Amino acid sequence: MMLKHIITLIVLTILVILFMSHVQQALGWLVSAHDWVDDSLRQVFSMGATGNVIRQLLALLAMPILLSLIPMIIYWLTKHTWFPWTLHLVWAIWLIQTSAIVLLYAPPK
Repeated sequence: MMLKHIITLIVLTILVILFMSHVQQALGWLVSAHDWVDDSLRQVFSMGATGNVIRQLLALLAMPILLSLIPMIIYWLTKHTWFPWTLHLVWAIWLIQTSAIVLLYAPPK
């Protein structure tokens, strides 16, 4: 079992290296979508401390949940059962998105 995980990790690493520009573009889209949600929520929530925390929380959770819905719906339409790895997928997308946002973060001026 461990060997299978190691091989998967090596293969995925090689794929990321080979398709680095595409991975960067996909991460850029993910961050842009997060920024769009964040900007859209600015119109709903006040600019106070509590409003900012709620807005940022919803913006950070929205994309992983929305992106996870795509394979969940496809799985439901084909198998007619619930997608077994829903939370794993949400966590993986959340981790990738959060890492990209943290790496691109620039403090407000």
